[in-house]
Amino acid sequence: MAEVPITRQRRPIQWRPLPYEARASVIAGGRAGERSVPALAPSPLRPANVLVPAGRKASADWISTHINLLRITDSLMVAAAVFLGYLVANDGTLVNGTAGGAAAGAVVAVVWMAALEINRTRDSKVLGVGADEYKRVAAATFRVFGLLAMVAVVFSVSGDSALVTVSLPVGIAALTTNRWLFRRRLATEKAKGRHLSRAIVVGEPEDVRYVVHQIRKKSGPVYQVLGVCLPGSRRGAKLRVDDEIVPVLSSTDDIPRTARLATADSVIIAGPLPGGNRFIRELGWQLEECSAGMVLAATLTNVAGPRIHWRPVEGLPLMHVDIPQYSGGKHILKRVVDVVLAGCALLVLSPVLLLLAAIVRRDSPGPVLFRQERVGKDGRTFGMYKFRSMVVDAEERLAHLDSSNEGAGVLFKMREDPRVTKCGRWMRKYSLDELPQLWNVFLGDMSLVGPRPPLAREVNGYERHTHRRLLIKPGLTGLWQINGRSDLSWDEAVRLDLYYVENWSIAGDLLILWRTFRAVVQPSGAY
Repeated sequence: MAEVPITRQRRPIQWRPLPYEARASVIAGGRAGERSVPALAPSPLRPANVLVPAGRKASADWISTHINLLRITDSLMVAAAVFLGYLVANDGTLVNGTAGGAAAGAVVAVVWMAALEINRTRDSKVLGVGADEYKRVAAATFRVFGLLAMVAVVFSVSGDSALVTVSLPVGIAALTTNRWLFRRRLATEKAKGRHLSRAIVVGEPEDVRYVVHQIRKKSGPVYQVLGVCLPGSRRGAKLRVDDEIVPVLSSTDDIPRTARLATADSVIIAGPLPGGNRFIRELGWQLEECSAGMVLAATLTNVAGPRIHWRPVEGLPLMHVDIPQYSGGKHILKRVVDVVLAGCALLVLSPVLLLLAAIVRRDSPGPVLFRQERVGKDGRTFGMYKFRSMVVDAEERLAHLDSSNEGAGVLFKMREDPRVTKCGRWMRKYSLDELPQLWNVFLGDMSLVGPRPPLAREVNGYERHTHRRLLIKPGLTGLWQINGRSDLSWDEAVRLDLYYVENWSIAGDLLILWRTFRAVVQPSGAY
């Protein structure tokens, strides 16, 4: 079917809330083999009784089983961590233990398990999505041990230090590993198109395009976009998103019926709709009939969850956005993490570094290390080190290759750059040439995670807002590294860097480091 242009004509919204008195209706358009049942209009006290498709029920059952298995394994990990601490405190045997020590360990385990439950660490909305799941596990654990420390001080209780020195780190490591394994299980299922939330995206064409694009490019799929609803459009039209066509299911006047017929789990509001807030409020009521949730996509695309806080004022929910902080205690902690991890990495990887240096020396004439001036925090320049992966006169040859530039924006990139040496090709593919930058991190010129370190000529070509990339130290890796690297468009690379500058966190950094390891093993966009 040919693509139908989307009309921008506005029509008055004829929206009539369903009466609260009971009325019988039949849900039409169900899947083959599904029995339709009467549905009641929503009431103030009771939501509608609706048909739950067999596929959706099976998916919900699988997710419920997944969460229960996670709950069981989490409990086993906590019990094992506490038991290990108890054994260490009693010289590795149960004979030397006391009844009081065993009771204390049991209390710690129970409180720990309860904290994981209270902090909603197994909420289906955070499972397998972002770093929030790991943050909740860490927060619940540290709160438990912080509370136990306060109790010990207030009541002068002498406890076994092994509960802190052994059970705490072992427990954190075990719970994190357990969550990662379950994430892999969930990701495998979702990669097969199972257990995804069936969604319809609603809004103006440009807002819808952005939301659908972001959903589809996400590495861990969450939503299956069934189609879109656009103001003034009709079923059968099509909307182009990137290189794909998305079906238009209806106009925004008929969202509840469309969601019911499509058996959607969620309706995503991509932006302002004709009819305003009242329309959205009544839409939420109408969606109760088909058990579809309503998701509001924030237009603050460069603001992350930790900076957003809800504060109700006399029934009015206000969203507060914290001012980004570019100094202070959090940045000091980031520097401590950089020094510790970079120092350990330099020691552990020293044999690898020596081996790579010998390979570079043998491969082509010239120095082993390549030093290049880069621009760091607040526009200060520094010498960044890399293993030399190009011929010695690479900079002089650059002017002759401008016509072959495949890079985005002010960047210069070529997939088949003739200046790259033989060993340089595979070192660049697996980012091994960047390992000497660990020394830059240790010295303080760079951070382990941050925006890409730019050249001076690149900075000279920045637009005004792009200079915000220089508000923090550049990184050995970052969001650009784990989201396609040189395959990214310039605008997308800038957006990722600016997002990181304003919203970074220690937990997020650790997640990026882990994903960087995966990106190095399975490289994409590295040349």
